[in-house]
Amino acid sequence: MEHPYAITLDVGTSLANHTGSWRTKRPVYVDRLPPCNAACPAGENIQAWLFRAESGDYEAAWRKLTENNPLPAIMGRVCYHPCQGACNRGEVDEAVGINSVERFLGDEALKQGWGFDKPETESGKRVLIVGAGPSGLSAAYHLRRLGHQVTIKEAGPLPGGMMRFGIPKYRLPREIIDGEVKRITDMGVAIEYGVKVDDIAETMREGRFDAAFLAVGAHIAKRAYIPAGAAARVLDAVSVLHSMEDGEKPMLGRRVVVYGGGNTALDVARTAKRLGAEEAVIVYRRTRDKMPAHDFELEEALQEGVLVKWLSTIRNVEEGEITVERMELDASGFPQPTGEIETLATDSVVLALGQDVDLSLLDNVPGLEIDKGVVKVGPNMMTGAPGIFAGGDMVPSERTVTVAVGHGKKAARHIDAWLRGETYEPAEKHELASFDKLNTWYYDDAPRTIQPVLADVRRTSTFEEVVGGLDETNALYEARRCLSCGNCFECDNCYGVCPDNAVIKLGPGKGFRFNYDFCKGCGVCATECPCGAITMTPEAI
Repeated sequence: MEHPYAITLDVGTSLANHTGSWRTKRPVYVDRLPPCNAACPAGENIQAWLFRAESGDYEAAWRKLTENNPLPAIMGRVCYHPCQGACNRGEVDEAVGINSVERFLGDEALKQGWGFDKPETESGKRVLIVGAGPSGLSAAYHLRRLGHQVTIKEAGPLPGGMMRFGIPKYRLPREIIDGEVKRITDMGVAIEYGVKVDDIAETMREGRFDAAFLAVGAHIAKRAYIPAGAAARVLDAVSVLHSMEDGEKPMLGRRVVVYGGGNTALDVARTAKRLGAEEAVIVYRRTRDKMPAHDFELEEALQEGVLVKWLSTIRNVEEGEITVERMELDASGFPQPTGEIETLATDSVVLALGQDVDLSLLDNVPGLEIDKGVVKVGPNMMTGAPGIFAGGDMVPSERTVTVAVGHGKKAARHIDAWLRGETYEPAEKHELASFDKLNTWYYDDAPRTIQPVLADVRRTSTFEEVVGGLDETNALYEARRCLSCGNCFECDNCYGVCPDNAVIKLGPGKGFRFNYDFCKGCGVCATECPCGAITMTPEAI
């Protein structure tokens, strides 16, 4: 059978490739941007660390990963992995389980005790960070690597911010947070707990800080007016999850209703089941396809017996019951009341309607602008007040751990440049390595590894971690499913198929080069490159 990408090299039948002495195009090795890298809010060089992982050098892979993200064991559990949604492998069979390999590397680092190197030189500059959540920790790590003295002031008693006080233990064990934070403090980052910053300008003056990064999490629950009787038990989701960490566990009762449709609503309902609720019902105004919560989290909640009442809203709450009105979507998709009423028995109602950030520390700061509960920042993450930067929940953005980590890294680079009187200019991004640039017939079908899951019968009676990690064998297999989109991995295809011996090996890890004295420009090397790392470039005239 003829090779599907065969190219006839006879001069008379291959004019489209302009072979022969009249070459009009020459092959050039290129580095294209893998779609997983492009989709990562934390800016990880995913393909680079996967390449090291698939060779079995896990420490090298972890160190390459943590050049951009210091919290891989955390992110491997709570990131919603947009990288996998962009993965070209999904066009072949299934996307690479990038998130599961990241978790494996993060866990391996904690198990082996790998640590970060301290900076070789000190800048003499002092930076204040407000908040020890993902954005603050990320900024602290990157600033410390650049030689700056960093102090984090955290209002709470422990690090992690909303990762600790908003994500239940069955999704993120606390020893994982503690282990990854310790690596950052071991670099010389100082964290002061139980210190609430009320006036950022005054705190900077007193501490003689040269710059500040504001990374306060969204810890204030949004409220909605719902008529409720004096004896009705109405709580907010933030308080419920917070009390699971540092207070007495909430007494929610046997029948719990959660009002909202985000991931926090699911977390509260699943937590209620673990606290002994026989019935946990989510009341949501729209349909499943409109639900902002991630679908895989909804599936896990449904598996645990959480019920969802779609197209419904709470009219009022009394002791022992709530009144629910059925809704229907209008032509624009907005829910409208129908007048159809239903009564549900309940012991408590938990409102999960979103969160706001406490911005009182910014009162009376000249030049600083606040709009709709968030701080305005420029492209360099700096507020209108010189030297004061902000990120994470405090600025307009998607509120996820991954986005927050990316903000911390970005802000650190701009803060470093600002402290040196310079402007940070990010490198220009390469052309995207889209699926059409790959030659995927070289790859066999290799379905993604499924992570182990705690048995249903144990999930609602314990706060043990629900989703397990990969072992070394599975992690190695998963890393090797990477197609190396847009970047040469030295497979030797170009070397083997060149009819003119024009491809020269430069040695392991050094790639190849073309001898254009021999190359006729037939293009077979570019056509046969599995990862799209060769392009045919017009000859200069």
